[in-house]
Parts: sequence; structure tokens; C-alpha cells
Amino acid sequence: MAVTRYPLLYQVNTRCHLWEVSMRLGRPATLDDISDDELDAWKDRGFDWIWLLGVWTTGAAGREVSRSSVQWRQELQQALPDLSEADITGSCFAVVAYTVHEDFGGDAALARLRERMASRGLKLLLDFVPNHTALDHPWVGAHPEYYVQGSEDDLARAPQNYARLGIAAEERILAHGRDPYFPGWPDTLQLDYGRPEVRLVMTGELLSVARRCDGIRCDMAMLLLPDVFESTWGLPSAPFWPEAIQAVRREVPDCLFLAEVYWDREWTLLQQGFDFCYDKTLYDRLLAGRAKAVRDHFLADPAYQNGMARFLENHDEPRAASGFALEMHRAAGVLTYFTPGLRFFHEGQLEGARVKVPVHLGRRPREPVNREIQSYYAGLLRCLGDPVFREGEWQLLACVPAWEGNWTWENFIAGWWSSPVGTHRLVVVNYASHQGQCYARIPYLDLPGRLWRLEDVMGQAVFDRESERLLSTGLYLDMPAWGYHVLSLDVLL
Repeated sequence: MAVTRYPLLYQVNTRCHLWEVSMRLGRPATLDDISDDELDAWKDRGFDWIWLLGVWTTGAAGREVSRSSVQWRQELQQALPDLSEADITGSCFAVVAYTVHEDFGGDAALARLRERMASRGLKLLLDFVPNHTALDHPWVGAHPEYYVQGSEDDLARAPQNYARLGIAAEERILAHGRDPYFPGWPDTLQLDYGRPEVRLVMTGELLSVARRCDGIRCDMAMLLLPDVFESTWGLPSAPFWPEAIQAVRREVPDCLFLAEVYWDREWTLLQQGFDFCYDKTLYDRLLAGRAKAVRDHFLADPAYQNGMARFLENHDEPRAASGFALEMHRAAGVLTYFTPGLRFFHEGQLEGARVKVPVHLGRRPREPVNREIQSYYAGLLRCLGDPVFREGEWQLLACVPAWEGNWTWENFIAGWWSSPVGTHRLVVVNYASHQGQCYARIPYLDLPGRLWRLEDVMGQAVFDRESERLLSTGLYLDMPAWGYHVLSLDVLL
């Protein structure tokens, strides 16, 4: 398959998606029932990658924990008011085995789906959960030493982070998998990356996933960094990702690696072999409405920018339609998706869904389509099909005051796209809740002495400007709150 420099990724909640297919078919649905028409629709929208969230086998232990947790049940009930026990399927991140769940048709159904996707130029992304396993993973009985061990003191001090288990006629206290800033996940057990044999077997698991897809999304990837692991557990460990990724690429050279990562560890993981890392910093700054902070974020090194996975929502974040007011949502979308990196979209986002669906559910509520948001994303995806946004070069532009004392210019963020064939695009956003003005400095135009037409491909604005004026003063802009332009540039005379 051809490699796109800045691809588009679409995340699908496999369990919920197949439940909806089963309702249409009147029988249980598997991956074979994802229709050719649906694959064609994903391709027609411009997506390069489809992430099927949660295809792996989970077990009864995780399901029971999800059903018995008071805190989780409250969250599930809020998302799905008519909740039933059957709807609580357990977290898809409490993995028992890296084989496709039998309810989804097993590995054979996944292979057939991948073939149908490949025939359309669609690539398949799957999960890898490196930090922990499910409570009922086979290793718990066969190799309890693979897990972080606890003591009676640990259990008494932090009962939320440890579990007493009966294993092979003896009791052991093992740690739950966790993020060091939150209580442990009670449906999981923490792998000990200080043990060479754990790093070896998990490299094997990673390779087994890579053989069945085109790319891998690695859950909470920064938890395996040696300094993070030691600060969490007080145990030394060796680096995992560089050797594991190299091992995979010796057999599957084109496998793409996407890291879920936080705490400013993105650059570290890019250097360790990941192709893209979550850009949570940009998301947080957009959500806070901080234009200067957003602009400063785009000053980072191009190698960093190109490795970011930009998103407005995913299964861990609130829905964009509920987190952002409509006009702010649109402006944030332009800043997210018309900058370099992987463009990451979430199932339901394009229709304006508002309910965040917990990963413990196998069903989600039916929500009405927001036609305004649907129309907005249709136009945005259409524009992203322009080759200059997929393969071109991007740079942040300077915006300057329109006159002395004009402070509103500070809320403008502008980017310039260009291609080797002389195609130019200007993307500019007034990321503020009030009207603003500025001059956007144009870096160069390769046909001096000409009249240029700048036309908004996502709106109605048209500007006719001479080359010299654009190069000397820039493009004058007077834009409403949360206003944006995606401007094509064409020579008139």
C-alpha cells in the first residue's frame, strides 16, 4: 500500500458497532458482517486507517469486576440509562489472550475483513495493552512471577492497588495495573518489566498482533519507560520499546506504531521507534481556549509536529460536541486537522454524538445526528482530500497587529501549506470568543507581479490581492469569534 505522510485514522468501537449491526440483521454479528458498503463509505470519507478497538479475547473475571464496581456502574448507568447486565461486557483492556474474541468470529473473520479492507486501500490498526493483563490471563496460574508482587503491608496500605489471589494452592498478593496518578484498575494485574522474561514474552505478543494487522496502537505506552516504571513500583527495569519495535519490524517492516502517551513523554517515545504519539497537549490547550498556548505548541520542531496524532475526542475523552460549544468546536477542528501529523477521528464524532461510551459496555445509546456538525465534518474531510494537506510542507505563519494598539491579533493562528508543484493553502483561525483583526504574513509567492485570488474552500470568503501587497504587508483579516478560513490561492492575472 502507498504510504500517506499525514494519514486519517477512524476509531471504531468494535463491540458497540457489531451490536448495532446485529440489531439490523436480527442475529449476532461478527466481523464478517461489517459490510462492503460500510468499508466503501469509510474509504470515500478519506480515511486511510481503521482502528478496531477491543477485538481481543476478554474473560469472565473482568466482566464480573465491571458489573460489581459501584463507581463503574454509576458511570455505565449515566451513559446508558436503560442499562442491563448483558450490556456490561467488561473492559476491552483486560485482555485474556491476543486472539480475536469468538463472539466477533475469531482470527479467521479478522483475516477476511483485513483482506476486504486492503482491497480498498484501507489499513487495519489494532490494540496492544503492554502494561497489564486480565485477572484470569493464563499466565496468572502458570507464571505468577511475571507480575509485580505485593506484601501484606502493601495490601493494607493501598488495598485499591493490590489483590490477594489463590494460585496453585497458595495465596499471592499481586499488584493491579495502574497509572501512578490514579487507583489501580481492579480487573487487571501489573506485569513486571524488571524481569527479562516478561519483556521477551511481551515482545512475542506484540509480534503476534503485528502479523494480523498493519499498525498497532499501544495503550499507555509511557508506563513502560524505565523511569516511569521505577517511580510507580520502586522496581528497576530496562527499556522495552526500542528492542520490541525493532523485533517486530524485522518481520513486519511496514508496521505502524501509535503510542497513547501523556506527561510530555511524546518525544521520548518517538525516538524509541513510534511513528505517532497522542497530542494530548494540543487537545487540552484547545479545550481551554488558550490561543497563545496553542500557537506556542505549533512552534515545536517539525520532526515532533509530524509525529503527533491530533484529535478532538477518543474513547478516553469527552465527546467533542459536549466539550466544545459549536462555534469553538469548528475552529478547534480546523486547528487540529489542518496541521501536520496523523488526523485521528472517533466513531460518532462526525455526527455530533454527545455521550462518552465507557469501554466496559457492549451497547451504546442511540443519539440523534447533529446536522450542523455532520455538514461541517463532511466539508472538512472533503478539504483534507487535497494532496497538499496529505503530503505537503507546513509552517506556522506570523500574525501581526492590524494597527497600533490592536491587541486582538494575538488570538490568530495561521499555517501555510505548500507542495513541490506550487500549490499553496493558507489556514487561519481567530481562536477567541470575540472579533479580531490581524495581518497574516505570507512567506513567499513564486509568481510576483500577479493578482491572486484567495478563496475559502470551507466558507464564502474571497480575497483578490496583488503579490506585492501580500508580500509586503500580508493578508488583512477581520474575523468573527471562532472564525476560520481554509484558503486556496490561484493566479487570476
